Amino acid sequence: MTATDTGSAGPGRGWLLRLVVTFSFAQGAVSMARPAVSYRALALGADERAIGVITAVYALLPLLVAVPLGRRTDHGRCAPLLVAGVALISGGCALSGLAGSLPVMAAWSGIMGLGHLCFVIGAQSIVARRSAPEDRDRNFGHFTIGASLGQLIGPVAAGLVISEHDGRMAPTSARALLLSGAVAALSYASLRRLEQRAGAEAPGAPDRPAGPPVPVRGILRTRGVPAGIVMSLAVLSATDILTAYLPVIGEDRAIAPATIGLLLSLRAAATIACRLVMTPMIRWLGRTALMAGSCALAGLLCGGLVLPVPVPALAAMLVALGFCLGVGQPLSMTTVVQAAPDRARSTALALRLTGNRLGQVAAPAGAGLLAGIAGTAAPFVLLGALLLASAALAARTGRTPAEPSAPARGVRRSRATARRDSPT
Repeated sequence: MTATDTGSAGPGRGWLLRLVVTFSFAQGAVSMARPAVSYRALALGADERAIGVITAVYALLPLLVAVPLGRRTDHGRCAPLLVAGVALISGGCALSGLAGSLPVMAAWSGIMGLGHLCFVIGAQSIVARRSAPEDRDRNFGHFTIGASLGQLIGPVAAGLVISEHDGRMAPTSARALLLSGAVAALSYASLRRLEQRAGAEAPGAPDRPAGPPVPVRGILRTRGVPAGIVMSLAVLSATDILTAYLPVIGEDRAIAPATIGLLLSLRAAATIACRLVMTPMIRWLGRTALMAGSCALAGLLCGGLVLPVPVPALAAMLVALGFCLGVGQPLSMTTVVQAAPDRARSTALALRLTGNRLGQVAAPAGAGLLAGIAGTAAPFVLLGALLLASAALAARTGRTPAEPSAPARGVRRSRATARRDSPT
């Protein structure tokens, strides 16, 4: 067994387990805080427009700093971003619970979003540096399980805390926000030895080359990067709009809120299951076919949600949709990281996150406009079209430098090819 093999498997991946645990706490805190922020704002007298502004601030503020943070991470350490990110998430959550006015709440919501961005850029960059090229798909898949766990547990916890005392939404929503701040702070328990000052990259990996910063336009023109960004944006938009508009469909079809909550939980559980079997699926289908096929099938399923099917059929469709959507985020990370120039990987990840944030702002706004004009079916048709376009772009990209055939990775390519061709 080579040094590289021992470095990417078994005990050598303890850092990845700690990172998943850390991400679960951080994402769980954010997923708990975001609905609690809306309830807290309503208790302070906010209307629908004010809720929209507060929600938008969460996504808009990070847009201003994503690329500079990526630049900094390309030429420095990643762990400080995780430490700062957890502090901002924890502080933003807790202080939102203490805020007494809507402008102050909006400001702390923006701080929370900035902290989440810092954490995610740092964490994704650690995975990129410490993973051998042939292990990145698997490691990014396992890393995103942390996000899925947080997204699965956080909203449920928020609902339990806020609905504990009926009719007292102001104090219970504040309590939920304070609790979410404490949950984020628990991330520090596993936030250790995630990055080494020396040898943080995967054993045998080439050193990060020095040189001037790669222009953003140059990164975006690199084959594979646009496909990764668009796929990530489409998948995240689908998840957000599905969460927002499935209750509306439930109301139209007289489906109980508890059943809708269960359906959304099934979708999240299917996403986790998908990421646990990412490596065998890539080995069986290939990365390009898996990306294109999962996005295409997800697009068709999104369109199918508008059909008047019974609840069991709707549940089956959501399980399949959740499984397909589970592919997009980890493989888009790998696509962007391995397609981008070596000295601009963190910047490329930051651009991907910028696309995500733009999607979080534009997709709900566009969905709301379409729903007002053409009914609740329109957002799902829009999502289906977006996912099908993403599938076409992924298929057109074909064999990108993100696959092990990149000339710059000759040694890695040989090992990856041998592993892929092996009967085991």
